[in-house]
Amino acid sequence: MSKSIPVTDGTNVIYTIELTNDFKDLCKKLSRLGIDSDRKLCIVTDSNVAPLYAEEVKKQLSTSFSNIFVHIFPAGEASKNTDTVGTLYQFLIENHFDRKDILLALGGGVVGDLTGFTAATYLRGIDFIQIPTTLLSQVDSSIGGKTGVDFMQYKNMVGAFYQPKLVYMNLSVLHSLPRKQIVSGMGEIIKHGLIKDAAYFEWLIAHEKDIWALDPQILEEMIYISCNIKRDVVERDPKEQGERALLNLGHTIGHSIEKLSDFTLYHGECVGLGIVAASYLSMQLGHISAEDFARIKNALSLFELPLQIDGFDAREVLLATKSDKKMVGNQVKFILLKEIGNAYIYRELSDEQILDGIRYVCHE
Repeated sequence: MSKSIPVTDGTNVIYTIELTNDFKDLCKKLSRLGIDSDRKLCIVTDSNVAPLYAEEVKKQLSTSFSNIFVHIFPAGEASKNTDTVGTLYQFLIENHFDRKDILLALGGGVVGDLTGFTAATYLRGIDFIQIPTTLLSQVDSSIGGKTGVDFMQYKNMVGAFYQPKLVYMNLSVLHSLPRKQIVSGMGEIIKHGLIKDAAYFEWLIAHEKDIWALDPQILEEMIYISCNIKRDVVERDPKEQGERALLNLGHTIGHSIEKLSDFTLYHGECVGLGIVAASYLSMQLGHISAEDFARIKNALSLFELPLQIDGFDAREVLLATKSDKKMVGNQVKFILLKEIGNAYIYRELSDEQILDGIRYVCHE
């Protein structure tokens, strides 16, 4: 099994997304990028992923490269900050990494975002490769060049647009994930169908049992389609000046709930809650029918994503949305649905309307 998705800047291929079932071709892919065997490589990973895959990846790389380092930081969103970046800077400086050396982000979204931001800023920019190991990072955060860290619990408030040289996905690692991580990834996957592809949304529902069984062919097709949806959007709008904002369906309210939970909820779970709120508001505005709203909630339920949550104050969630980086002036740039498979940007929601959507998911 092997598929390749080229990502372009509109004219030229800037990197490829490789879907494979092992790490065996990693060296070959690096050599094709023109990375000399005497360059230093730093595998950046976290304390959850390192015991599973760091040595395996290092062993594969050692067949062609002799200067391989591994840097491990504590797993979890709490590590996604400038202090952890500073520790990585220090490690790179002490081991004499220069601009021709390369970082490899081995892990989920936190590892990928943090490593990418470090690569964008260390020596004003060195190359990096994404090796995503969670479903969410494979279909979402590893693609498109968004890098960053949280600041004072404001999610992804510090970052840079910086493209990887390669995204290498070993789909077999998904079998080692806890069920909650599959659930989290499905939040972003369902989002892709809702914003761009109604047929894909229906396909996900039809293949629910195969997806839960982690059927290799079904997983490959699902990840391939989701990656292509994101690739298509970011190619046309790499720095989120317009259409790329559609990928934020569910994220404005979702990020606020995620922050107020002190990141105890998974990102995809929070996106799912945000999708429910956005779909509810779309229905209230007369765009989607009550039947479509029910179908969206059913799809989220099939993949165990929460539809409502207790213990949150709706006005606190609203206040947190005002600190979101997607704010434009005093307006929240909200993503709503005209229909399933067709999202749009809406800037005219009043605080009371947004509060209505938040109350729907917060049981108020």
